[in-house]
Amino acid sequence: MGVQIDKKIADLLKDPGTVKALATAGRDGAVHVVFKGSLGITPEGNLQFYELNETSRNNKNLVYSLWFERQIAINILSPDRTSFEIRGIPVRAIISGREFEEAYVSIRKRLGADADLSTIWIIEPVEIREETYGVRKEIERTGYPLVGHLDRFARQEEGVL
Repeated sequence: MGVQIDKKIADLLKDPGTVKALATAGRDGAVHVVFKGSLGITPEGNLQFYELNETSRNNKNLVYSLWFERQIAINILSPDRTSFEIRGIPVRAIISGREFEEAYVSIRKRLGADADLSTIWIIEPVEIREETYGVRKEIERTGYPLVGHLDRFARQEEGVL
């Protein structure tokens, strides 16, 4: 069952200054991570990713994930260093039709007449977690107050930290 992408994350996905990384795993379990500017959001709230190369490792791994309902992960890092991890499952691969043709024309206008489009991937988000350091630190210290390096605890008693 999917989760809803809120407006803040949707806006970050649309922001050209946001760095977007896609992590997939192949049949052998090997993880592949790439930075992709073509990650976005559909009007229905799913993630959308344009894969340009037919034989890329991404495409192969996404096909595997689609067939066997394996999760992929996306990390976005905004210009102000806010970070979110979005886990999802590929639910659709678009390789023809009106939607594909419109995207293909758009890609060629943006990248040049030699550009190609292999697949439009639709990914249903299943978990969203903020990974910004300050947020994760607060969650860890609140949820696990006794977990930490001894020097930090000793220095807190001395009033250093």
